Amino acid sequence: MGIKAVIFDLDGVIVSTDEYHYQAWKSIADKEKIDFDRTINNRLRGVSRAESLEIILENTNKKYTQDEKGELLEEKNNVYKELLKNLSASDILEGVNEVIDYLKANNIKVAIGSSSKNTSLILEKIGLSNTFDAIADGTMITKSKPDPEVFILAANKLEVLPENCMVVEDAEAGVEAALNGKMKVSAVGDAIKCNKATYNLDELINLTNIINENNRYYI
Repeated sequence: MGIKAVIFDLDGVIVSTDEYHYQAWKSIADKEKIDFDRTINNRLRGVSRAESLEIILENTNKKYTQDEKGELLEEKNNVYKELLKNLSASDILEGVNEVIDYLKANNIKVAIGSSSKNTSLILEKIGLSNTFDAIADGTMITKSKPDPEVFILAANKLEVLPENCMVVEDAEAGVEAALNGKMKVSAVGDAIKCNKATYNLDELINLTNIINENNRYYI
């Protein structure tokens, strides 16, 4: 079955904001005197902001009310958005523009499927606001990856069946979400280690070969 659309995760696939997330969470954890390091930070990849906070709070005996948790989440996001002001087109990851150009030239739709509620801001900062045919993000969903909701929403917006979609993900939760949505998935970065993806990409540009191979008999 041919690939008619590619749905990209945002953080770690289109642009790397991992360090900004880490710095923002670290500032919150330090203020609350909670142990937090990069190992714990890796567990936050691909999951929602609220779920990320719950993981961080595993390392404290203090009980937080829902209002207190809401304040921490807002504070973290404010710190993160301040850090995002440093983003520019130079932060777009290697191969992204080339792959998108290839897909568009071959009439394959492109979308973003991200849990981030800052997707619009990030795309604006890196100059890709008008690049994608559809955007599904954390402001539009109620369930985080590995639930496939965000990818299903993106496919629906594109009017493409899930089985004709390829997802590109850098987190295990995202790989599982794509598979749960009955989509093919190409893993990049850390997601390769989980050995669950349909394809593993050492470099994003290799996605063009995979798309070409999938569509060879469906032209």
